[in-house]
Amino acid sequence: MNEYRELSYWHDSVAAAGDPLEKRPGLDGDAEADVAIVGGGLTGLWTAWYLLEREPGARILVLEKEIAGFGASGRNGGWCSALFPRGTASLAKTHGRDAALAMRRAMIDTVGEVGRAAAEAGIDCDYVRGGTLVYARSEVQERAARAEVDEAAGYGVDPLEWWDADRAHAAGARGGVFDPNCARLHPGKLVRGLARALEARGVRIAEGTTVTRVDPGRVETYRGVVTADRVVIALEGYGATLAQTHRRILPLYSLMIATEPLPAALWDELGIPHGRTFSDYRNLIIYGQRTADDRFAFGGRGARYHWGSAIRGGYDRVERVFEHLRRTLGELFPAIGDAEVTHRWGGPLGVPRDWHAAVRYDPATRIAWAGGYVGDGLSTTNLAGRTLAELLTGADRELSRLPWVGHRSPDWEPEPLRFLGANAGLLGMTAADVEERVTGRASLAARVLGPLTGH
Repeated sequence: MNEYRELSYWHDSVAAAGDPLEKRPGLDGDAEADVAIVGGGLTGLWTAWYLLEREPGARILVLEKEIAGFGASGRNGGWCSALFPRGTASLAKTHGRDAALAMRRAMIDTVGEVGRAAAEAGIDCDYVRGGTLVYARSEVQERAARAEVDEAAGYGVDPLEWWDADRAHAAGARGGVFDPNCARLHPGKLVRGLARALEARGVRIAEGTTVTRVDPGRVETYRGVVTADRVVIALEGYGATLAQTHRRILPLYSLMIATEPLPAALWDELGIPHGRTFSDYRNLIIYGQRTADDRFAFGGRGARYHWGSAIRGGYDRVERVFEHLRRTLGELFPAIGDAEVTHRWGGPLGVPRDWHAAVRYDPATRIAWAGGYVGDGLSTTNLAGRTLAELLTGADRELSRLPWVGHRSPDWEPEPLRFLGANAGLLGMTAADVEERVTGRASLAARVLGPLTGH
């Protein structure tokens, strides 16, 4: 079996549909390009897509260590949502109310843009805009949910709705918050299809090519040096493996499971139509969707951070977390009974120190960077690609004025502080859920650890 097929359910299913998941030819010596993009995930690929619209003749070279879609772009939960790592109130506090609302509108628009652009590229990625439902399964969660609806109404941008228990069918749900601005899709089909569409338009994707250093106008790899007018660093969690961005981003693991296909009658009983994604208001995040072939794809946090921001294939699978996910899925939807889990996988996502995603371009060095999506990247990568295309071509338009443009997060602390802080945050969120169940009040632990967890 191809080794990449085992990365996730998404990779396995595209392979079953005929994608060989084989590496494209790597760099075969020194090369020149107008734009060199480091990283073959959605940030880099969307940047190339929109850059070609603005600069049709540009020579674009994408450099990827493995295969396009190897990382989080091909392993995520398939939520194309308007979520941004920082909420509206937090954005308003940092950047002002008008800027915060502009960011929210841009994220909402992006949900539709992903579907539009995928269709233009001829990619069938199972895109269905069915919204997301976040269950409130306790009194403290209901208070948080209703407060979120009230806050959104105050800003007047996100059209959140409170649904009573008769519309929210998870076990024990007192109700839930419905957000129409989310689409379900198959991330493997999207990222692999986008790579093929770019090649058809003349973009070169060099796989099996490890980048070791980035300097103005120069990208060093083990297979040659690329001379480029502009460079884009688009590595997300894998930015921790590059010396120049090692402390800019922290790789935090999120794990997933997928069940066998389930009968249509069961989905009707559960009240989850095609296109609907779901979560709840616990502190230790979970997320799920109904796939196009009627499986649950369900994931969550819980895997620990590894010393020195290490990233290894063995960290993708943690049996304790997989067991927790299957148990949690059964608690949410007891009607699934002993449905078999057919796929288990995981991978690192990128977390900046202040949990604030950003896009940056330095006209002096002509080096650009985007990332820090904290798991909200399936849509945010598209907005990043459109924004970078503006910045790289010198445009001064609405996207390039959004508040995340030019934002610089503090570096993460050196070890052992980074290790202690990241894992304290993880343990704290687990303890916070227990605390809320016992006390019936919003967790004090969650509030204290908020700066470490983005809350």
